[in-house]
Amino acid sequence: MSVAPDCWAVMPAGGVGRRMGASKPKQYLELLGRPVIEHSLLPFCEHPRIQGVVVVVAADDARWPTLAGSDQPRIVTAAGGKERCHSVLNGLNRLAADAAADDWVLVHDAARPCVTLADIDALMAGVGAHEVGGILALPLRDTVKQAGPERAIESTLARERLWRALTPQMFRLGLLREALSAALADKLLVTDEAQALEQRGYHPLLVPGGAHNIKVSTPEDLALAEFYLRTAL
Repeated sequence: MSVAPDCWAVMPAGGVGRRMGASKPKQYLELLGRPVIEHSLLPFCEHPRIQGVVVVVAADDARWPTLAGSDQPRIVTAAGGKERCHSVLNGLNRLAADAAADDWVLVHDAARPCVTLADIDALMAGVGAHEVGGILALPLRDTVKQAGPERAIESTLARERLWRALTPQMFRLGLLREALSAALADKLLVTDEAQALEQRGYHPLLVPGGAHNIKVSTPEDLALAEFYLRTAL
């Protein structure tokens, strides 16, 4: 009987959160009595299939070592890079010391505190047998406009085939490392992991996610995240 590949997680957490306009990076803002990143980490630390988590933080980050759980044996750190894609690749390179190339890795944003064990389960179930991997995503329900100069509407896009990318995104460690390395070598700053695979000709799977899995980027997002977390309590 074949043994199922292990699953790991990488969490880029080196952003400064300029759009938030706060005195600290958004992943360290308080949300229901604890930093945003602690909420984001908890489901991965609790999930029985996740072997370990690499948290990617800025080299001069003095807040991370003070957090509860930062010294957990299942959590290791890697140094952040200039852009998110650089940070993720650094995390993958650190993970490669412990994981096999065909192991699964789930990349999740530190500023998505409302992810649940059920979200992770849905992604694992959806892509576990897929040859490439896939991402949690949300079908667009609003009418979508394409803007031209001075924000004048140029066209209306067909929303039936449009999805909003969420995290986690789940791929084989070796394949994702190769794809991200190739993208950066081509000076392409991909904004998510799926884009790196797309550039190599692969077609990741879209797995329906929930509207609760928001990314905290503005003060309004923080209030909405509190609502979702309180609802889940």
